[in-house]
Amino acid sequence: MNCSNLGDAMTIAHQIYDASRGIMDGKLDPKSAEEIKKRLVDSLFVAYGARNAEPIRIAEATLLPSSGKLNSRVYFSDARASVDVATFINGSMTRYLDYNDTYLSKEALHPSDNIPPLLCYADAMGIDGATLVRAIGVAYQTVCSLADAVSIRDRGWDHVTYDSISAAAGLAALLGLPENKFVHTINLALNNNISMRQTRAGELSMWKGCTAANAARNSVFAAMLASSGMTGPAPIFEGEMGFFKQVSGDFGLDIGPDRIQKTMIKNYPVEYHAMSSVEAALSIRGRLRGEILGIDVETFSVANKIIIKDPEKRRPKTRETADHSMPYIIAYTLLNGAPAPTSYDERYMTDKDILGLIDKMSFIVTERFDAMYPEYLPIKITAHTKGGDVSDEVEVPKGHFKKPYTWDDLRDKGMRIIGSAEAVDSILDLGRRIDKASASEMFEVISNVDT
Repeated sequence: MNCSNLGDAMTIAHQIYDASRGIMDGKLDPKSAEEIKKRLVDSLFVAYGARNAEPIRIAEATLLPSSGKLNSRVYFSDARASVDVATFINGSMTRYLDYNDTYLSKEALHPSDNIPPLLCYADAMGIDGATLVRAIGVAYQTVCSLADAVSIRDRGWDHVTYDSISAAAGLAALLGLPENKFVHTINLALNNNISMRQTRAGELSMWKGCTAANAARNSVFAAMLASSGMTGPAPIFEGEMGFFKQVSGDFGLDIGPDRIQKTMIKNYPVEYHAMSSVEAALSIRGRLRGEILGIDVETFSVANKIIIKDPEKRRPKTRETADHSMPYIIAYTLLNGAPAPTSYDERYMTDKDILGLIDKMSFIVTERFDAMYPEYLPIKITAHTKGGDVSDEVEVPKGHFKKPYTWDDLRDKGMRIIGSAEAVDSILDLGRRIDKASASEMFEVISNVDT
């Protein structure tokens, strides 16, 4: 789209509205709806694992008690807060362990970052589960279509900028806003919420796990204002000083029907581009023949940019850096087995054996693997040992859309995180029938999970 020559062309914001109407009017594929239910449950499982993490405690101590015109509940507690504050705390829980779902395209992002604002707003408004599922569908299709359209990562902007747009679209759809207010929800959510990529550069901070929640919080604030008639800058994408000109460059948006089914549930708490490396390292670990003398890793460019090339990735000092470090993740897995949320404790980050293995690693980007990404997530690891070379190559890990998670897989993941069969089954059971229940009922279930 030529933003200097709009004429009667439909703007991106209006395209998103039109696509949302189709989904909200019942044109959500049943298989996609089923996958949304899985991701809702998955997001709650991983949120439980982060409920006592330091950034969550900081947020709760800083922001609670809280109340507003619209209030929702904080996950796994009886606390209530204004819907924007609840969104931030719950969204930070969902994202902090880097264990929620992923979508890989020109931009890599985590679509279930959109679930907390929608679940909180639906709780505050008493909205039924069927409407919630469709609104989550709107958010997923929007954020994944943006990821397909253009990468803003190399321009210095963080992918959670797209969450500002998709959460706004999902919230406007959830509330059934007319076209004008729908568009202004996006305008207000995006204009002041452009996030810098420094969040994921160098040594990573606590904010890495909270920035998506902040984007969603801002979208909640925008939805509240737009629903009452507040207008925002327009056209937000195509305008003289809009998103195209300042951030992304021109792009077209194709909001197709298949994105939800191409999102991927994480089998381990690692940055998704490292997921195949865990499987390869686990395979090698069982076949090592003596001392490891060296490790060669073949990978692809995007993985190298995000989780390999920075010197901090070889000596991570924070859990946020460690779960975004392929060298650390491979070394940890070879020595200790599959990563878990506790794998980034300080005792592991300072472990001489892990650091020694990292120093024996070399990484190379190959044309073959670059051509396979993002349809595949290829990795080849070769460990040179005193007893000979041991190698494994993985194209896609479990949970990838080519090897999708089943409900049984999801239950197993819930048990790894929560441990209580009663708690896991109660969340999973309501998640499977959420379209016949409500967001408020889900909050009732998770408030009874022993913390």
